[in-house]
Amino acid sequence: MFVTVCRTAAWLTFIAIVVVTIDPIGLRPISGFGPEPERIAAFLAFGLLLGLAYHRNWLLTLCLVVAAAFGIEALQLLSPTRHPAVDDAVVKAAAGVAGVLAAYLIARNSRSRQRP
Repeated sequence: MFVTVCRTAAWLTFIAIVVVTIDPIGLRPISGFGPEPERIAAFLAFGLLLGLAYHRNWLLTLCLVVAAAFGIEALQLLSPTRHPAVDDAVVKAAAGVAGVLAAYLIARNSRSRQRP
């Protein structure tokens, strides 16, 4: 059940990130924190959820979150009001990797507590 919830949340988060990233800049929601913290928070959450959802495939999950960061950034080429940047993709990828690593530590700690 927990894995199913994490998988659903991870993919819904991914869809939300794609929509917010490629929509025209005027439609982009603004949190008041600025774009950099928003990028970090979004990809940290995505990486964490993805890591918890697919905890048996760490390498694949890491590759997926990095590919998503660069792929979503490249999708901004489709919108004339957006400006893709390698720096932004690197920040997103790093935050996603941090999320996956946090999920790994949570899963490892959870398994060690379950052992008698």
